[in-house]
Amino acid sequence: MLDKRTYHFRKLIIVLWVLGVVVLGTCASKLPNILVGDGFETDGTYAKVQDILKEDFKSPNSTLILLFEKKQNVNEEEMKSFIEDTLNNIKDTKGLVEVKSPNEKKEQRKDNLAYATLGFDKDFHDMKYILEELNKKIKDSKNIEVGLTGTALVNEDLNTASQHDLKQAEMIGLPIALVVLLLAFGGLVAASIPLIIGIVSVVSSMGVLYLIGQELDLSIFVLNIVPMIGLALGIDFSLIFINRFREELKSGNIQEAIAVSVRTAGRSIAFSGLCVLLGLSGMLFIQVEIFKTVAIGGMVVVLVSVLSALTFLPALLAVIGKNINSLMIIKVKETERNKWYSFAKFVMKRPVIMTLLGFSILLMGVIPVSNIKLSIPDASSLPKDYETRTAYEKYEQEFVGKNNSEVVIIAEANKEITEKESLKQIESLIKSLKEEKIVTNINSIFSSTKNPDSDKLYAMLQDPQAKQNIQPILNKLVKKDKTILTVQLNESFDSEKAQNFVRKWDGQDGDVKLLVGGLPKFNQEIYDEIFDNIGYGLAITLSSTFLILMLAFRSIIIPLKAIIMNVISLSATFGILVWLFQEGMFGLDKVDSIGLMIPVFIFGIVFGLSMDYEVFLISRIHEIYEKTGDNNKATLEGLTSTSKIITSAALIMIVVTGAFAFTGVVPVKQMGIGIALSIFIDATIVRMLIVPSLMKLMGDKNWWFPKILKAKLKNNVFKH
Repeated sequence: MLDKRTYHFRKLIIVLWVLGVVVLGTCASKLPNILVGDGFETDGTYAKVQDILKEDFKSPNSTLILLFEKKQNVNEEEMKSFIEDTLNNIKDTKGLVEVKSPNEKKEQRKDNLAYATLGFDKDFHDMKYILEELNKKIKDSKNIEVGLTGTALVNEDLNTASQHDLKQAEMIGLPIALVVLLLAFGGLVAASIPLIIGIVSVVSSMGVLYLIGQELDLSIFVLNIVPMIGLALGIDFSLIFINRFREELKSGNIQEAIAVSVRTAGRSIAFSGLCVLLGLSGMLFIQVEIFKTVAIGGMVVVLVSVLSALTFLPALLAVIGKNINSLMIIKVKETERNKWYSFAKFVMKRPVIMTLLGFSILLMGVIPVSNIKLSIPDASSLPKDYETRTAYEKYEQEFVGKNNSEVVIIAEANKEITEKESLKQIESLIKSLKEEKIVTNINSIFSSTKNPDSDKLYAMLQDPQAKQNIQPILNKLVKKDKTILTVQLNESFDSEKAQNFVRKWDGQDGDVKLLVGGLPKFNQEIYDEIFDNIGYGLAITLSSTFLILMLAFRSIIIPLKAIIMNVISLSATFGILVWLFQEGMFGLDKVDSIGLMIPVFIFGIVFGLSMDYEVFLISRIHEIYEKTGDNNKATLEGLTSTSKIITSAALIMIVVTGAFAFTGVVPVKQMGIGIALSIFIDATIVRMLIVPSLMKLMGDKNWWFPKILKAKLKNNVFKH
């Protein structure tokens, strides 16, 4: 019924969409203002430790680092005076509750560098206006440079850089996409409609996400994900639909052309959208904010893209009618079809060779996957010229070291910490911790009060004068039955040894209960959450995709092949990413690792997107096969009729996503290149070589389907 109603209510549908886009567009413009952080948040022990530090020990909610760097001609007194003046200038900053000056702490000075820590009572995602105030107050001198960095500033800069990257990617991608559309359709009218649909899908989706963002925290990566998927899908769906509409329009009946296009291309779009949704849904099993919000953002844009392609697009075409072929500036030659036919015939005459060639290329790409190293993005994700990044890297190199990290342990005794029994238990715990080879130092109430054992500390606590002298230390490190231990490790926070250490000690419940925090714990919880649950997401995605494709094509073999090919081509993509980024090939900056979320994002997005080509190709082959019963003829004609449109769709997808390769945020660059690579591999090696070759080799077995299931599905909605 949708095909007929769309035509009859075409003007009303267009009016409703225009009104909707205006309203949602207003909301979309506000979306960047409500996005918070990088999304790497969990509800595990790390978060509990942070809450205890804030509530019980009054630790700041957010900490920034103020890095001072002097030139050689600046003496120590001048440096100290400048630091003091700078800190005095910012002391009345809203929310500032703690300042640790390098003038008071020698460990915060080294050669020509020094740093101060600034503690605030605001969460890092509520720091925007405070950061603006600080940047106005902090000034360099002629011989001393000041750099501000920290989690809050890194997230704010990631937001700014992401918005800049989005505009840059659009400026690169959209004009090239228009050129590709012109080459595909030959006319300005036909070429401009997919861009309109893509933009409408993106704007509407961002408006919807603004409304969702009133209830849920959304990651800043939504700004890149939504335009990337929305433009690619909107244009892809339009390409398929317009191509079929123009074919059917040759009969001269606009209403019938719309009806047939909705029944055929519309059906393919619906199944494709469903496959993309299933691919993204797997991320919902990972209880880390960035995966949940990106999945939600992606699913919203997929639903809006499908809805616009099945309602707004056919309504628009119904009004435009035969004018779809107006303003032709490139003559589409009939010989193009003959070239694709010759190519398809060439492939199908050599199915064994083409299959082996395709698999050989893919397996070469898979080899580097074994060297992949994953990490959570930090300040190094920002463009090199961002002060936040340069200041953090100097601080890390000079004061932290890449092979060192810090773990915070909240130890809870049965009695108050200042009791003799509790002190002995804490002392015993510290001895056990020091036996770990990974531990280099432990800061505790013993080391801070310069008491080597529990007996001496207990004796000091019994002396009122002595206790008064160490009371400031007790206030910072002790709260009733809890105390803080700061453990220094000789391994980086993202190393396997550091993760094993925090995993071992967290939650121990002997004489003293332990809660472990710090960056190593944060990383361990993120890693474990992903790797413990990714299997469930994969199982649901793969099984449900298999079921959908099985129902769509009435075949067991075709969906099985599609899933296997997708997994292999995605593995090859990850291998090439390792080669490009970790080895620094083709002029790309060499990095230590791939963003932890990148393989998950690429799989979730591309697994569904690449099914577009499978659905578009197999739908046409299936359509012809049902009419002729000849598998080879159906494959040949299906490949011939869809090759140009699949190639054009893939090229646009590559352009739109690949444009993010020219951006500055490293994870976004990795994701853009990864998606573009995967689509290229899928649309060329897989769809053009392996799929037709396997279709030829397997013959009618491609369409094998149990008779019992075939009978039950005979009259359902999946029937043509």
